[in-house]
Amino acid sequence: MTKTSKSTKKFQNKHLKHTIEHRREVQKHKKKLGDRKKKKPSRDEAGEPTGPVRANGKAKEVFEDMSVEDFFEGGFEVPKEKKSKKKRVEEEEEDDESSEEEQDEEAMKENMKTLAENDPDFYKYLKENDGALLDFEGVNPLDAISDDEEEEEEEVDEEEEDNSKKSKKAKDVEENKTEITLDLVKTWNKQLEKPTVKTLRNIIIAFKAAVNINNADDEDYKYSVTDPKAFTELMLLVLKKTPVAIQKLVKYKVSAQGVRTIPQKNPNVSQISKILKSHAGSLITLLKDITNTETAALVLASIQEIFPYYLSHRRLLKQMLSSVVNVWSTTTEIDTQIATFAFLNNVAKEFPKSVLETILTLTYASLLQNCRKTNIHTMPQINFCKNSAAELYGLDENLSYQVGFESVRQLVIHLRNSINATSNAKEGFKSIYNWQYCHSLDFWSRVISQHCNPEKELRNHKSKESPLRQLIYPLVQVTLGAIRLIPTAQFFPLRFYLIRALIRISQSTGVFIPIFPLISEILTSTAFSKPPKGSSLQAVDFEHNIKVNQAYLGTRIYQDGLCEQFIELTSDFFGLYAKSIAFPELVTPAVLLLRRFVKKSRNTKFNKQLQQLIEKLNANAKFVTGKRSNVEYGPSNKIEVQLFLNDFEWEKTPLGQYVVVQRQLKEEKLRIMRESLEEEEKAKAEQKKKEQEDESDIDMEDLDEEDGSEEEDEE
Repeated sequence: MTKTSKSTKKFQNKHLKHTIEHRREVQKHKKKLGDRKKKKPSRDEAGEPTGPVRANGKAKEVFEDMSVEDFFEGGFEVPKEKKSKKKRVEEEEEDDESSEEEQDEEAMKENMKTLAENDPDFYKYLKENDGALLDFEGVNPLDAISDDEEEEEEEVDEEEEDNSKKSKKAKDVEENKTEITLDLVKTWNKQLEKPTVKTLRNIIIAFKAAVNINNADDEDYKYSVTDPKAFTELMLLVLKKTPVAIQKLVKYKVSAQGVRTIPQKNPNVSQISKILKSHAGSLITLLKDITNTETAALVLASIQEIFPYYLSHRRLLKQMLSSVVNVWSTTTEIDTQIATFAFLNNVAKEFPKSVLETILTLTYASLLQNCRKTNIHTMPQINFCKNSAAELYGLDENLSYQVGFESVRQLVIHLRNSINATSNAKEGFKSIYNWQYCHSLDFWSRVISQHCNPEKELRNHKSKESPLRQLIYPLVQVTLGAIRLIPTAQFFPLRFYLIRALIRISQSTGVFIPIFPLISEILTSTAFSKPPKGSSLQAVDFEHNIKVNQAYLGTRIYQDGLCEQFIELTSDFFGLYAKSIAFPELVTPAVLLLRRFVKKSRNTKFNKQLQQLIEKLNANAKFVTGKRSNVEYGPSNKIEVQLFLNDFEWEKTPLGQYVVVQRQLKEEKLRIMRESLEEEEKAKAEQKKKEQEDESDIDMEDLDEEDGSEEEDEE
């Protein structure tokens, strides 16, 4: 049997079954027609019946000429086994198919003989170029169906052939790769003194191969590097010398405002752009693998030099800025954060129309994405990100207002959905009471405080107020709504965190926000109305938590922490207005409320703290009253009212002195807390290291015992 061709296999897999079924249907139809013809009585050529006939001319019955007794006397013959109808049909179909194939084969041979006689030249051409057509032999397609083993062998052979080709190709690529050595880097360094496009292309390709040496991709590079020194020299060459060489080939045009642009008439622009487009992937890879500040500064300086070339490639530009922002928001090195912020600030100032909006949205999104884990260690990094990002929002306040409006609107939508979540009220508050939402409110309070300060506006000679002032009212409202969403003692830390954000807004913008009612609500809560119970729990860290465990509720340690927070926030709020001409009227309701509470409270320590606070508030009220006794203008004169005690230092007022002392005590407590946490972490690390060493010693002893037992068995 000849070897089955690929076309035959293809026919067998796709069309053979359908063809056989179609043939069988046709043959069944033909057979039915034949059976109908056989049922009619046979007649001769003249049309007369061929069997016995009656006198009337009709055919006789089968037993008409024999009696029943004569028929039974003749005995019986055992009939041979008849084939079933289905089996008979299948045999007939096979016979028909074989006869059809034999007829096709004979017809093909006759056609070939006719071709040799009628067109001998063409027959000779076929015989010389494709003799297989002339040596025609009929092949039954059904014979190839059962030939599974040969097909599998052929598939395996094809796979092995493909693998061998791939391995051969990879081997050829490896053999043809150029090794990057120190001598080659020195040669490139000399060539960059008089750079060409070809030299730059080779250097960038080599750098891409070196940067992606550990990446598991299928791309084959022309160069390879194994020497770490050669890699370091190549990186320095590319990051430092390549931007200089590019400026020699395509010199930037610098506008009067210091903005760099690319001259389009230069013939090297298109080629350099293609090279740098390929180079962007290497820079992004380096940004993802940054481990120290020196490398970060080197990469960012190189990107800034060639940054104008990427302004037309929006997708690459966004990927590159996203990588820089990711380093800015995730690194633990403060120097690296400063370097990345400086880069973002410089490019945003130079190309505000192209990149500023992208930078603002990326910094806000990255800040929220990386602030889920907030503790005493990550809080300084998060605060730096919030302060530096708020600085970027001052570059274009109109654009910042648009971005801020959308963000505050999203916060409002989340709060509304949480309030209206009647079907799942227990889970609805979780979208609000988390660190991301709280950091978002705190961030926008910093943006508004930094750019809506009346004193700074006067200092910078701004004729118009900042557009960001329009965000004050919606931001304050959503903050108040978040505070009052769940007014339970368990979420008092969140309340204190957001109250500090409101105090910041009020202090910087001069907008009065009624904050004391939010603070005084804790005095009427169950944390103070019920007698506290003793506990051995640690003190609550209100600075780095927005929720306390239920184990703290009703304990004395938690009540003492709430007392400290109340004194601190109350003094901070009234300290904002220590120089205000209306201070005596402002503190009167608060003093009355605190005196009533002291009379009912049984907490002696807290009562002493409140009494001291009341004295400072009264002293400051007397101080302001004495200063305004000589005032000759009325409340309607707003300019003079704002200038009241403008030259007097805030720290020298009675309440100001008290607040300064309280802040110093707070800083000292935080310092002691950080030191204790660091000592605990060091102790835990040493204990863990000791446990690992003990486990390794035990494992070594077990191995020694096993070796000794094996030696004894051998003996």
